[in-house]
Amino acid sequence: MECVNKKRMILGQEYEVKKMTNPRDIAVKVPGSKSITNRALLIAALTDGKSVLNGVLFSDDSRNFLQALKDMGFKVEVDEERERVEIVGNAGLIPNNKSEIYVGSAGTAARFLTALCGLEKGEFKLTSSEQMKKRPMKELLESLVEIGANVEYLEEKYHFPYIIKNNIANNIESNTVSKTENNTVSKTENNTVSKTENNAEINIVNERDSVTVNIDKSSQFLSALLISSVVLNKKFTIHVEGNHGMAYVKMTVKMMEQFGVKVQVSADEKTYTIPANSKYKAREYDIEPDISAACYFYAMSPILGINAEVKGVKLNSLQGDIAFLDVLKDMGCNISVGNDKQIIVIPPRDGSIKGGSWDLSAFSDQALTLAAVAYYCHEKVEIKNIGHIQFQECDRINAIIENLKNAGKNSYCISSDGNAVKNVVICDDVRSEDLTIKDGANQSKISKDEINQELAQQAKKVVRIKTFDDHRVAMAFSLIGLRKGNVIIENPSCCKKTFETYFDVLESLYRP
Repeated sequence: MECVNKKRMILGQEYEVKKMTNPRDIAVKVPGSKSITNRALLIAALTDGKSVLNGVLFSDDSRNFLQALKDMGFKVEVDEERERVEIVGNAGLIPNNKSEIYVGSAGTAARFLTALCGLEKGEFKLTSSEQMKKRPMKELLESLVEIGANVEYLEEKYHFPYIIKNNIANNIESNTVSKTENNTVSKTENNTVSKTENNAEINIVNERDSVTVNIDKSSQFLSALLISSVVLNKKFTIHVEGNHGMAYVKMTVKMMEQFGVKVQVSADEKTYTIPANSKYKAREYDIEPDISAACYFYAMSPILGINAEVKGVKLNSLQGDIAFLDVLKDMGCNISVGNDKQIIVIPPRDGSIKGGSWDLSAFSDQALTLAAVAYYCHEKVEIKNIGHIQFQECDRINAIIENLKNAGKNSYCISSDGNAVKNVVICDDVRSEDLTIKDGANQSKISKDEINQELAQQAKKVVRIKTFDDHRVAMAFSLIGLRKGNVIIENPSCCKKTFETYFDVLESLYRP
């Protein structure tokens, strides 16, 4: 069956996932990739002509991004029915260089548009939802200040909202054009920029040709700088500190190349250079289906013992989450590719899901999905190097631990280096350190049998999944209910952030 409903069901404060009593093989359609959509929107706005984007994801996040581009003065035409957007670029310049921009809860829009505003001359007020105010921005903002941006924080330092007032100018040759304060076009005679200090204007030269950024908390900081540093119109180098899965950065580099900008990347992926005279070229561009969304349906294969197919997904995808198929293969699934290059996930032959240890740093959105599959695995499952997911829409490590416990499954988090939490272990066994219960100064012991009996009783009850207003928690933990039933998803409408028809598609799977 193929389904992305145009007419959406009205979701209440909770959604009950019922047991699928007669599961059948599925073939579904998912929306366009969020990651590719957001990159394509920004890059298209930085070209010098009209770009046509097909297969665009329409969700809360992407609509906020589109509205932000309109508020910045870009000409944008939207056709949601055809999943199509036309954007007229302005040769790397923001048409309205004094604008107010709302990013909502969209982390990608928040980072990408902050970087662009930080590298353009003008005054930009950026605001967000309460959720986005809590998410990391410090490292990106520090890098922009290092380049020369002036950031005024309106509430908490290094968090939304803030005003970026810049006299950073594009390093434009004398035969090129730039926007003046009244948005008319004029030629620049040199590479100087006017800087006001104590009400006196001082001409300075924007000489910075490199910057350093730490990506421990998010690779989006690097992607944001990569995409927007092209507007500086000169050779520019970004040095990377910290560690993070680089799959999304590779996507960024590949998409920049598809739009005409070839990034030079060092062998150790610690240095990225934008060549001088780099410019994005307007084009028509097809956006892939969202593999982060597709993985929820692929995960149904081992959970329900069915074949699962998602229309349009190919193994050569730009998206790093395609690696989740390797995890499913390790867990006993077979990955089949037909003559039409369509992927079909086939469940383990004996119905038994295998455990193992997997590094998900490069595709950490699937940590929650893997946790849901691990609920039905009777071997130990370790999800490694995912410490950064504590700083996303919610603390996703806490969401895994708490919701698995509510559903009657033992899990715990550990550190791989003695410092921050980085790994999550899901298993049927109970650690000895979990047998001590602390109540203030008092301590008491509990046996493993008592804990296991408590978990077993919990599994029989109606399970309430706390989503923490996080779309991925809602979608991933709905998978548990397909096999056991009696699972209540709180605040299911949070899925509007990236996949607003998710529960419509889920409902369609129950129909004959």
